Amino acid sequence: MATFRDTLAQLLKARIPVLLVESYEEQRVIAEITAVAHDAARVRTPRRLWTWSTTRGLVSPDGAARQGTTDPAAALDAILRLDEPAVVVLSDLHPALGAAGRPAEPGVVRRLRDLAVAFRTGPVPRTLVLVTPVPHLPVELAKDVTVVDFPLPSEPEIRAVLDGMIAANATSGRIRVDLDEAGRERLAKAALGLTLHEAENAFARAMVDDGVLDARDLSVVHEEKRQAVRRSGLLEFVEDSVALTDVGGLENLKRWLARRDGSWLAEAARYGLPAPRGVLITGVPGCGKSMTAKAVAAAWHLPLLRLDIGKVFAGLVGSSEQNMRAALRTAEAVAPCVLWLDEIEKGFAGGSGDSGTSARVFGSFLTWMQEKTRPVFVIATANDFAGLPPELLRKGRFDEIFFVDLPTRAERAAIWALHVGRRLRHPAVAGELTVDHALLGELAELSDGYSGAEIEQAVVGGLYDAYAERRPLRRDDLLRALVNMVPLSVTQAEKLDAVRSWAENRAVAATAAEDWDLDPRTATGPGRPGGPHGGRAVEF
Repeated sequence: MATFRDTLAQLLKARIPVLLVESYEEQRVIAEITAVAHDAARVRTPRRLWTWSTTRGLVSPDGAARQGTTDPAAALDAILRLDEPAVVVLSDLHPALGAAGRPAEPGVVRRLRDLAVAFRTGPVPRTLVLVTPVPHLPVELAKDVTVVDFPLPSEPEIRAVLDGMIAANATSGRIRVDLDEAGRERLAKAALGLTLHEAENAFARAMVDDGVLDARDLSVVHEEKRQAVRRSGLLEFVEDSVALTDVGGLENLKRWLARRDGSWLAEAARYGLPAPRGVLITGVPGCGKSMTAKAVAAAWHLPLLRLDIGKVFAGLVGSSEQNMRAALRTAEAVAPCVLWLDEIEKGFAGGSGDSGTSARVFGSFLTWMQEKTRPVFVIATANDFAGLPPELLRKGRFDEIFFVDLPTRAERAAIWALHVGRRLRHPAVAGELTVDHALLGELAELSDGYSGAEIEQAVVGGLYDAYAERRPLRRDDLLRALVNMVPLSVTQAEKLDAVRSWAENRAVAATAAEDWDLDPRTATGPGRPGGPHGGRAVEF
């Protein structure tokens, strides 16, 4: 892939008159342009670098500011009279071009068009570079200005900043650095998607927070990324306080995820491994799909972003595709990260009255899933397999498709242990009730056919009974809550059978083989063909 310097050198040699670079990092852009413009090996004819801003006006390469050039129109007139090989960088011209809802200044637009013609046909090579955080151009300039992508800092650039700050502060004795080579790599990768200034701020905050720079400071870097995500308006930065150990059961899925921890690091690349693309989790509602998405981000120490498809489709006609591309660009800028799409089948359902918008947006997403190279791990959850387009299910989109069924007896016991044990930590709740093997076995047996969410609600219901009488929680409270609840396996029995039938040969069971409730009469179990639960019996 061509670098910014390679692209810029080609454009300068081709004498493209006006370029636009979208970036907040003016100084880094100017440094890159200077390196190219002064390199005779790249551009044949070296160019002198001029700059312009509304505060200093037009500044020559020797640092002298020309009087009377702070006005954009006057500055463009002065630039037009330059008769030497030059690159002129303008930092503050976007307000005069109609950015932020302002009307464009006709005189500035006209001068830019005249300048483009003069630079294209003139005897000496001259190029104008507009550096702006707002990539807005009047329609009159659409054919005269070439847009050049300027990437955010690469990992080596961020790593150089990190190593420089460590070297500058570690010798003073005020900062203790507790990072090995892998830890430094993780911290540098975590800062990808930030500007150099933002990355430097994050590292500085991490150092002064407790005087120690270690792996725990990843959260400080993620906080900086949260600000960038919040500004996008299309993605939500989700707090990932849930641990994988908080997810009861699903050991097969958790093992698969655990084996891919750190697979975006250089150590994995030395094995020839690509970064994992993602996983699709479908199955019975209330059985831990969404919680797993939150838990994997916490386990991998990566930011978790949730894409709200509803926000993508909001706005003016024709903006949905642009919104999707903007959201995906933001996710890639924040990478490595986990991108969560909840109930993906509803987001791309579309309809006959949307003029094909849903299909186009969905197509953009599928193309990105197939071709993305940045480490954005996609976790998509779905409850209704019938709403999943077949293009989404083919290999190459997701690494694997998992099916989450109603919890087995062993999984139900683990879920009861999690929810009851967590509540008994509160002094007002704890009494004579003990979470032992006998109690868990009884509760697991009585809750056959209940989802994880229904078990949690049974615990909550029991707590309400105890609270009403201002006493500790008792075994009878839990049993009463179970008896009074009608589980989804009863109210939606036919639908669950259809879901299991679909998943039997299309998805991998999220439940581990050792958790199967084997029936000695049929020798079948969850994940086995013909068993009571669907999904291929593949163990990782």
